[in-house]
Amino acid sequence: MATTLKNALREILNLAWQFVKKNGYTISEAMKVAWANYKLKQAMKNKIVRFYYRKVSGEIREAFGSLQEKLLPATKESGRKPNDTLFTYYDTERESWRSFKRANLLSIGEFKKI
Repeated sequence: MATTLKNALREILNLAWQFVKKNGYTISEAMKVAWANYKLKQAMKNKIVRFYYRKVSGEIREAFGSLQEKLLPATKESGRKPNDTLFTYYDTERESWRSFKRANLLSIGEFKKI
């Protein structure tokens, strides 16, 4: 197996296991959400993506975000350690950095529950 594929699978399985331990998901639910997080990250590297997630307050938010280098503003190092439970993205509508809990991702593209 190629190294990049192994690393991708390792990232997905680690994330799924984190959902099982911290959020009480079943393995099936955790794998679906982990794959959705991976697919969202990959899609955001190439284009602006429409996706939905549940905010901490319980409401559902529609967001348009990207991780394309050409769209991102210049940033400086904050010195903080990255939080593995959060997905950080650049919101193209509000033109600012945003984040949400990875376990709260609902869908990518058209709204349908994962």
